[in-house]
Amino acid sequence: MRGWIVLAQILGLAISTAKAGDFETEKLNNWHHWRGPLATGVAPKGDPPTNWDDKTNIKWKAELVGKGSATPIVWGDRVFVVTAMATDRKAEPDKLPKSDPRFEKKTTAPETYHQFIVMCFDRNTGKPLWKKIATEQIPHEGTHFTHSYAAGSPTTDGKLLYVSFGSFGVFAYDFDGILKWTKEYGKMHTRLGWGEAVTPVVHGDSLLLNWDQEVDSSLICVDAKTGETKWRKPREEKTSWNTPLVVEHAGKTQVILNGSNRVRSYDLADGKVIWEVAGMTTNAIPSPVVKDGIAYIMSGYRGAAAVAVPLNSTNDLKDNGKVAWRYAKGTPYVPSPLLLGDRLWFTQANTQVLTILDIKSGKPVLDQERLPTVKSFYSSPAAAAGRVYLTDRDGITLVLKDSNKLEVLATNRLDDTIDASPAIVGKQLFLRGQKYLYCLEGK
Repeated sequence: MRGWIVLAQILGLAISTAKAGDFETEKLNNWHHWRGPLATGVAPKGDPPTNWDDKTNIKWKAELVGKGSATPIVWGDRVFVVTAMATDRKAEPDKLPKSDPRFEKKTTAPETYHQFIVMCFDRNTGKPLWKKIATEQIPHEGTHFTHSYAAGSPTTDGKLLYVSFGSFGVFAYDFDGILKWTKEYGKMHTRLGWGEAVTPVVHGDSLLLNWDQEVDSSLICVDAKTGETKWRKPREEKTSWNTPLVVEHAGKTQVILNGSNRVRSYDLADGKVIWEVAGMTTNAIPSPVVKDGIAYIMSGYRGAAAVAVPLNSTNDLKDNGKVAWRYAKGTPYVPSPLLLGDRLWFTQANTQVLTILDIKSGKPVLDQERLPTVKSFYSSPAAAAGRVYLTDRDGITLVLKDSNKLEVLATNRLDDTIDASPAIVGKQLFLRGQKYLYCLEGK
């Protein structure tokens, strides 16, 4: 009997390992995370079109409701998008948001109910497959005029779709839109009432949520199957809006999270801090990237900072500890960097000034060159097939050659405002505008 038990355990482990391996393989053919299958902005198997406009190489476009800046994700034959829409339903007097005197606000909370919506489209036709109103609530804060109540991008592990509307709930659906669980983890109070952007990250059976805000910031790890909290680690940080990066190194899984006071690496098993380093600017929005045992983190609000930290670091490196390199010029404010090969691509603040760094030396191979035609970026760059795609807020996408010098291959325009980052799967490129979701594909 003991032999059968051992055999069953071995078979169970083999099946579990095969499933994990299947996801790791299959995600390379999809875009399961807002920064792509590798969380770097690169689609290793992608080859989307180089040229398009409102009449050329648009396979389909689907009309969107509400407002959102979350990047769409793609799994198999389905594209998932989130949005939020104001309704005509006025808040009852006793349910109107009450201002908290602890926080300075530069925005005003609405007085109407908002619907928080999840949409699923057929990847081949753009036909809506389902739309779910996850919740209908009265927001307790306003948002920056460029922001929205749907800024956190969804993610998937190939089994469930995970959607975060931050204060208004986190939701797990199957691919047919059936709700599997929903949880609320508390109301957030963001800097100056500019709004939230909690993008979940899934790793194995864990779902990570960056809950940085003006008070009581934390990193939350929950069970991906149930939403029950595994651990919640307090953070000495204010609102940051960046997405955690999960990476395995030397037998340990690290969760790396940017922050104005410290960049920190947490042990996924229990939330304990493995290493931390100072040196970022206020409003640390860009998400970390990693390659060959080095994490690259940057920020660029009213200053510039980038640091390369070995994953085998320990304890507090402060602002002068041993790291691979530091760089302090031309780093991004809202966009995250693109890690392509051995180079980091990023634009200064939200402007059209491009820098490319060599990741080994930390020195620029292209130093603050001005991109033509484009003006301002909120979306992050993406890359595939030796090309880099940068989409500005006016709907203009520059396509650059993967090179040490500035080589523009194409300038493409769509009549739409675009703050979400590109998603690339196979020969298709997906752009989420304020009016439409576009699927671009060469003929």
